[in-house]
Amino acid sequence: MTVYLDHAASTPVRAVARQAYLAALEVSGNPSSIHRDGQRARAILEDAREIVSSTLNCDPIEVIFTSGGTESVNLGIIGLYRARRSVDPRRTRIIVPEGEHHATLDALEWLEAHESAVIDWVLLDTLGRIDLTAWRDALTREPETIAVATSLWANNEVGTIHDVDALAAACAAAEVPFHVDAIAAWGHIPVGLSPGISALSVAGHKVGSVPGVGVLVVPRSVTIDAVLHGGGQQRGIRSGTQNPAVAASLAAAIGEAHPQQDGESERLAGLRDDAQRRILASTDGVRVSGDLDNRLPHNLHLHIEDASSADLLYLLDEAGISVSAGSACQAGVARASHVLLAMGRSPEQASSALRISLGHTTTQADIDELVRVFPEVVSRARTVSSRA
Repeated sequence: MTVYLDHAASTPVRAVARQAYLAALEVSGNPSSIHRDGQRARAILEDAREIVSSTLNCDPIEVIFTSGGTESVNLGIIGLYRARRSVDPRRTRIIVPEGEHHATLDALEWLEAHESAVIDWVLLDTLGRIDLTAWRDALTREPETIAVATSLWANNEVGTIHDVDALAAACAAAEVPFHVDAIAAWGHIPVGLSPGISALSVAGHKVGSVPGVGVLVVPRSVTIDAVLHGGGQQRGIRSGTQNPAVAASLAAAIGEAHPQQDGESERLAGLRDDAQRRILASTDGVRVSGDLDNRLPHNLHLHIEDASSADLLYLLDEAGISVSAGSACQAGVARASHVLLAMGRSPEQASSALRISLGHTTTQADIDELVRVFPEVVSRARTVSSRA
């Protein structure tokens, strides 16, 4: 029996998304061409844009298709940063919480090394929540130097949901552009444009589309510099020949997921809570990380004392169960979680974590199998660690 419980890394492609992708591949033509074939391709693209926009509280023209979540995040942050700096070179500060996804962290590191960015870190508390007082203080301190602020909607590792309305309101009051990475949250909780949000990133493979497609939502009123230059497609924000097939797959996936969101989230939260209760009852030295009152419904993040993440992952995989230690975007290497370090955990504790994430294919049988093998896996992992 194989059990897949790593949906936060990538969820299996939905049947409707696969079918939409294959059907769109049968259509020839460049969406920018004016002939009949080109316009058929364009119609697929624009229909997809309309479906996606309906789930994100925006207009279709505000949906910019990208190659995935990483590009969306990079375009959102770098594009807003450059737009602000081009108007006022003093604006080099970027306000960002600790514990962000590596798509954000590595983009910030690049801006710091190459474009004079100054990163202003905002602390997380022990539950992974952003310190709102520190966030507001950062936005009011030397406001003439701030270029942009960015934050996750919900933490991709521990699942803590941030108070995005409060973060956005503070940015709006300070007149600071605000990018939000909603990749982990889309399809599980309500997300979308609201006052104070200048750009919003989501990704298709998290909701069941084929990989390789994402979205950056950019309101018409927002100025953002392009990172790619070419034919001026998509309002000049993201040039390049557009891909109707992946857009159709994304639209089909979220078109199926979004109407079912409330009921599916309740179902997954019930399965997650069942797994949590039974694991804690059967295995000593395990605790749950994150804000248990305000977390993603499909996320269960565990700290297992005296066992390394690497050993736990290997042994669970050997037992036919796929989970992760945290973000998949770390070159496939299990390492101390920077999120847990930001939450005040020790390096040892941050190297003893598992992220179990549920999705549309998860069943009660999957949870039962996880719970069945878990005590033995932990015992074996602890034995390995004691010998090291």
